[in-house]
Amino acid sequence: MVSICTGAFALAAAGVLDGRRATTHWLYARTLARKYPQVTVRPGELYIDEGRVLTSGGVTAGLDLCLHLVHRDHGPRVANQLARLLVAAPHRTGGQAQFIDLPMRPQPSDGSAKLYDWALENLHHPLTVGQLARRAGVSRRTLIRRFHADTGLPPMRWLLDARLARARELLATSGLTVEAVARRCGLGTPANFRTLFKARVGVPPSVYRDTFLSVPLPPGAETA
Repeated sequence: MVSICTGAFALAAAGVLDGRRATTHWLYARTLARKYPQVTVRPGELYIDEGRVLTSGGVTAGLDLCLHLVHRDHGPRVANQLARLLVAAPHRTGGQAQFIDLPMRPQPSDGSAKLYDWALENLHHPLTVGQLARRAGVSRRTLIRRFHADTGLPPMRWLLDARLARARELLATSGLTVEAVARRCGLGTPANFRTLFKARVGVPPSVYRDTFLSVPLPPGAETA
């Protein structure tokens, strides 16, 4: 059985996905996990093959899954021929993680908006929990509690997500080098940036830029 995009909800409702890994469109993954806790939802995957049950992310990921099925049943030669006919890649690098929106500015209910704005304006600095607490005028424990309430994350994890979201924005809209993007986002050395980006987004910064750059840059357009 195969599902494409939100078709995973039908399989889950029928109990087909119980005890299995599954994916769906990243926008609905949390809903699937909440409604069907017996399913191990993996929103970062383009598709998941569990033998006789397979699920995929969005509609285009369904095409990836179908090509995977052809490859599994008939081998790489037939799958590659079909991919050429479809003008599609036989296998796409990375997963849905590169498409998932990373929320940056929360909507706090206790007047902490200025703190989040300040943090987002200072991502290039090595911010700490202590600095954020002093800026907010609260204890570290209170700050951590507020972050969990507003974002569901500890402060440093939220900062990492915010830095990666900013990095994705810069890679897709500017000609900044990887070194410059890492520096502006507070993600350390280029090597550290590449490691973090690949681990969280699923592809290296260069591949992400090739995929999402809004307007092709002319040769020599990159700046330090």
